[in-house]
Amino acid sequence: MLDNNAYNLIAQAVEESKSLWRMKDTYREDALGCEECIAFWDKMVKDKEDHLTELREVIASHL
Repeated sequence: MLDNNAYNLIAQAVEESKSLWRMKDTYREDALGCEECIAFWDKMVKDKEDHLTELREVIASHL
C-alpha cells in the first residue's frame, strides 16, 4: 500500500498528464488561426512536460 505522500504525487501526475493531453489534443487545435494562442499553448505544453518529468523523478524516489 502506498503512503499518502506517494499517492498524492501519483494522483498529481495523473492530473498533469490529463491536462497535457487536452492541451495537445484539443486546445492547441482550437487555437489554429491565432498565433499568439498557439504560442501560449506550446509554452504550456513545454511547462507541463517539464513538470511531469520532475514528478516522475520524485515519484521514483518514493517507490
